[in-house]
Amino acid sequence: MDGRGKSDGSVVPGKLPNKAGQPVAEAVEGRGPTKGNSPERNALRTQSRAGAPSALERVRQVAEKDRRQKFTALLHHVYDVERLRTAYLALKRNAAAGVDGETWQHYGEELEDNLRELSDRLKRGAYRAKPVRRVFIPKSDGRQRPLGVPALEDKIVQRSVVEVLGAIYETDFLGFSYGFRRKRSQHQALDALTTGIMTKKVNWVLDADVRAFFDTLVHGWLVKFIEHRVADRRVVRLIQKWLSAGVLEDGKRIRSEVGTVQGGSISPLLANVYLHYVFDLWVQRWRKKQARGDVVAVRWADDFVVGFQHRDEAERFLVELRERFAKFGLELHPDKTRLIEFGRFADPNRRGRGAGKPETFDFLGFTHCCAKTRAGKFTVLRRTMRKRLRAKLKEVKTELRRRMHDPVPEQGAYLRSVLRGHFQYYGVPLNGPALQAFLYSVGRIWCRTLRRRSQRHRLNWTRMRRLIHRWFPNPRICHPYPLVRFGVVTQGRSRMR
Repeated sequence: MDGRGKSDGSVVPGKLPNKAGQPVAEAVEGRGPTKGNSPERNALRTQSRAGAPSALERVRQVAEKDRRQKFTALLHHVYDVERLRTAYLALKRNAAAGVDGETWQHYGEELEDNLRELSDRLKRGAYRAKPVRRVFIPKSDGRQRPLGVPALEDKIVQRSVVEVLGAIYETDFLGFSYGFRRKRSQHQALDALTTGIMTKKVNWVLDADVRAFFDTLVHGWLVKFIEHRVADRRVVRLIQKWLSAGVLEDGKRIRSEVGTVQGGSISPLLANVYLHYVFDLWVQRWRKKQARGDVVAVRWADDFVVGFQHRDEAERFLVELRERFAKFGLELHPDKTRLIEFGRFADPNRRGRGAGKPETFDFLGFTHCCAKTRAGKFTVLRRTMRKRLRAKLKEVKTELRRRMHDPVPEQGAYLRSVLRGHFQYYGVPLNGPALQAFLYSVGRIWCRTLRRRSQRHRLNWTRMRRLIHRWFPNPRICHPYPLVRFGVVTQGRSRMR
């Protein structure tokens, strides 16, 4: 936008918006608010005594009204001291320190002075991003996942930028994108996928995963995508600083023109923006213009599932998707990308060909299977992924060995919290047997751990059952059926658009 005054209120310094009666997204930049005060507290109250929309709410309203609007003045939202304070308080207290060694507790000893000084550096353009400290965490398959630990001030500023840009991009992101978005959860994505398969004519499922996505997204394309909505060069330069800051590994600073480090607060938003333009909009257009049959799609970050009515369309989609990704530096994982026959007619069709039972696919920790209800109707059965189950049991076993000589009540309290968390996530309809199996396996691990505390243990299964009954919660289904909850959440509005 050219800065001569648009509906978002971005104007030449000192010039009032032309249409004062309409909501404006930015305040006049001539004379700022009183030093130290948040600009969002200067909004006048309406006659109904309800608070006027905050500055970010007005940004969101303008972004939703005009999908082509570019925002030219956003940095003052980022360096607002109150927003920086909120970002600081949202950080994990015991998180590892970055390359600067600064901890949450130490930074908070002089919090107000530190935040004001950080705000001033952002305002003057003197803020400099520090390299990210590289750490590795083990994966369930034995490999290691590289993560980055940004410096504390980088975390604060990134969270502030995410809040500001989220007000814009949440209006742009499509309904089938669920990963790392406000008021959206993994179970909503699971419900959407199950509902789509059961209510649409889905006969084939593409289970896909982007290979090393966070390590391969191209910085140049990402900046171009950001500039579709953000015309404030100062905010764009902030993002470029984080992308080019590099990684500190074994004392060496490594820079690259591709990839964004997992672990930063800004990385999930950047990933969603990248895939929004590369995948989501393309899928929406492909479904409307090229598909003859039903097509459903659900994406969680770089993991997505697409259902098709016709096999030839599914195969053509996969070929064109590979070409699309190659254009933007991405690649589908060869081992984690499969096209399988799945749906209400998959079982009879495969049995008629002598091909056996329908294949299954994994998504967000659940193995999805074709099954039938007691009434003989088709349903999607979701069971806990065996790999996830084994990994969790291994984690419990390792932790119990570390706590071997702790008092039994402390061990019991730890295991109760583990089981409650497991049931809360995996407690979906028809998954009761897997919940019961997990509880039984945890009980056996605990029994072996307690018996190893002494060479002359007297712990038989009668006493062990009393301990289990005392400390273990009963397995229970915590989530309703997908068709019930998905209908309530969407209220008739499609999230498959």
